[in-house]
Amino acid sequence: MDTTLRDGEQTSGVSFSPTEKLTIAQLLLTEVKVDRIEIASARVSEGEFEAVKAITKWAKANGFLNQVEVLTFVDGDVSIQWMQQAGAKVMNLLTKGSLNHLTHQLKKKPEQHFAEIADVVKLARKKGIEVNVYLEDWSNGMRHSKEYVFQYLDFIQKQPIKRVMLPDTLGILTPSESFEYISAIVQRYPDTHFDFHAHNDYDLGTANVLEGVKAGAHGIHLTINGMGERAGNAPLASAIAVLNDFMPEVKTSVVEASLYRVSKLVETFSGFRIPVNKPVVGENVFTQTAGIHADGDKKNKLYFSDLMPERFGRTRRYALGKTSGKANIENNLAQLGIQLSEPDLKKVTQRIIELGDKKEVVTQADLPYIISDVIDSKNIEEKVRIENYVLTHSKNLRPSVTIEISINGELYEEHAQGDGQYDAFVNALKKVYKRMKKDLPVLTDYAVRIPPGGKSDALCETIITWSFNGKEFKTRGLDSDQTVSAIKATQKMLNLI
Repeated sequence: MDTTLRDGEQTSGVSFSPTEKLTIAQLLLTEVKVDRIEIASARVSEGEFEAVKAITKWAKANGFLNQVEVLTFVDGDVSIQWMQQAGAKVMNLLTKGSLNHLTHQLKKKPEQHFAEIADVVKLARKKGIEVNVYLEDWSNGMRHSKEYVFQYLDFIQKQPIKRVMLPDTLGILTPSESFEYISAIVQRYPDTHFDFHAHNDYDLGTANVLEGVKAGAHGIHLTINGMGERAGNAPLASAIAVLNDFMPEVKTSVVEASLYRVSKLVETFSGFRIPVNKPVVGENVFTQTAGIHADGDKKNKLYFSDLMPERFGRTRRYALGKTSGKANIENNLAQLGIQLSEPDLKKVTQRIIELGDKKEVVTQADLPYIISDVIDSKNIEEKVRIENYVLTHSKNLRPSVTIEISINGELYEEHAQGDGQYDAFVNALKKVYKRMKKDLPVLTDYAVRIPPGGKSDALCETIITWSFNGKEFKTRGLDSDQTVSAIKATQKMLNLI
């Protein structure tokens, strides 16, 4: 079960719009193909209610309604009425899984809590709503009040419950405890379906999932990018990769090739950035930096493992920097279709190491310029130059740009308007290339960075990703003006193509 839209949305500062929730729900069920999704908590807000209604309407029309779940509370018929109005059919009832929570938060005796749960379950089933139960703080319950947990589970056996969900609410379990506690419960109640819900406070979420499944858990709860309260939940991509590689006897329906795409979409919607070193979905995790690794890959794939990027719709990259060796640089040059003699390759390698020492970001797109600079190559020269431009931005008027561009020594001038100054610049550029009957790459991503603590006059780095003839590449520009840095990045692109 993916719970990004419920537990994941409890990530500090994250709130999905109803449209975003619907889009993510559709992708999870139709492309990633998780079995179930938990999409909201009942009674939270009007926006949450509208989001649930939109998802259940789509799910009903497409045969997914019984795979859509909502967190509810022991509150008589209040949550049940909310569920009915929202069109949801599966409720995940939040109950107390530790004596500590029951005594100090609810201030109730076990028998009283159980009676109230039974009433809610009975009413829900009467209304045609399927019921699963969460044992909140279950992990602490197993550590400190095991008798209460088993008393509760004995009670549950007599209830029309489909699944019992065991959350490590505070992320306190070790892998050995996860195995021990789940084993004990599965063996004692062999006919009950148990889900395990791992949190990541000690960075043990994925390890605990693996041990939980080994112990006999029938279901696992995960989130995209490990989103969730505090340190987050066990991440979907990592857990699926681990299960596929280390427990092949366990089959899931999840499509690995879709994980990266949905991860990036959720990153965009949430504003919750994926760390570059996050397993499976991080930007750098399939990038070799050390020259010795690239050399080993070239000779006999010595640094390959089962965790291949192609499984997740990604490709292996070789970074350029101070630890780059010749093999790293050769790999990047080969991708650009460039071959160098041994002496020239040595000079380029040395230059890249020097740039890396200065903490310069060196990309594959920079290589032709480094080659041109270092060995004065006649093959790669600056054939396109943005000679002059006028950028205007006025209140209540569309931004406009006039450019003068030199291509193979011939000057062209064009004027265009756009939604912003850079958009106007691109529109003027398109006019030039249309006159030449040439195509331009498609801009697929546009990122702007300034140094941490940067002031208003700080340098601005613009990194643009382009798609051209089925290949993707990046160019970057550096300037104190954001639009000018983008223009510089675009000039690099024009020379590359």
